[in-house]
Amino acid sequence: MSLIPPHPGADEAIVSADCTPEHCFHAFDALYCALTSATPIAPSFADDKYPLFVTWNTRREGRSPRLRGCLGSFEPLTLHAGLAEFALYSAFRDDRFRKIDRSELPTLECDVSLLTDFEDAASYLDWTVGVHGISIKFPHPSSLGASSASSSSTPSPLSSATQLLPPVSSRRTFSATYLPNIMPEQGWDRLEAVDSAIQKAGWNGRVTEDIRRSIKLRRYQSRKCTVGWEEYIEWREGKTGRAVMV
Repeated sequence: MSLIPPHPGADEAIVSADCTPEHCFHAFDALYCALTSATPIAPSFADDKYPLFVTWNTRREGRSPRLRGCLGSFEPLTLHAGLAEFALYSAFRDDRFRKIDRSELPTLECDVSLLTDFEDAASYLDWTVGVHGISIKFPHPSSLGASSASSSSTPSPLSSATQLLPPVSSRRTFSATYLPNIMPEQGWDRLEAVDSAIQKAGWNGRVTEDIRRSIKLRRYQSRKCTVGWEEYIEWREGKTGRAVMV
C-alpha cells in the first residue's frame, strides 16, 4: 500500500467543516471536463484547506453502489485545486481499477470527504465505530519477534488508497487507513476493523496481540457529501444554460 502522508499536528488542527453538494459538483466537473474538453465552472465556495478524499462509485438500478476509485491526502489541500486534482487521481490513477471513461459518466456518483478532528489514540481500541476513521502505522512484525511472512501489494477494495507515493518496503513501517463510513458499512467492530487494516497495510501473517499493541493509531472524523450524475448535470446546465452532452 501507499505511504500515508504526515498528519496535521496539534498546532495545525483541522476543525469541523460542512461538506456540501458544491464540493461534489466541483469534483464531478473536473472529471466531466477532463473527459469531454468542456470548460470548467469556477467554484464559488471558500478555498479553505482540508485533508480530503474523493470517491467514485458506480450505481446501477437494483444494486448497491460499487467502488470505482478513491484517493485522497492527509495533507491539508486548498479545496479548489485539491478537489479537482483528486477527482482526477481517483478516476484515472487508482491502480486497483482501470481508468474511468466517458461512457461511464451517467452511472457515477461522487463522494467528497473533508477530514477533521485528528487525534492520537491512546490505544488501538481508543476510537468509536460510526464516528471515527482510523489511520494506523506499525513496524514490521519481525522486529516484535513475530514469525515472518510475505507482504502483499494487493490493495483492499473496501476503502480508500492514500496519496500516491512509492510502496513501503516489507522491512519498514506498514500503514493503512479506513474512512469513518467503512466500518458501519462492513458491520465491523473495532477489533475487526483494526485487524482488517493490518491486512490492508500488507501484512499476510497471523495478526497477533503484539502486532496490535505495536500500532500507532490516529483517529479522525469526516464531513461527507454525495451527489449523482443527474444532480450534477442539473447543476451544470443551470450554471451554463447549455445541455450536457455525453
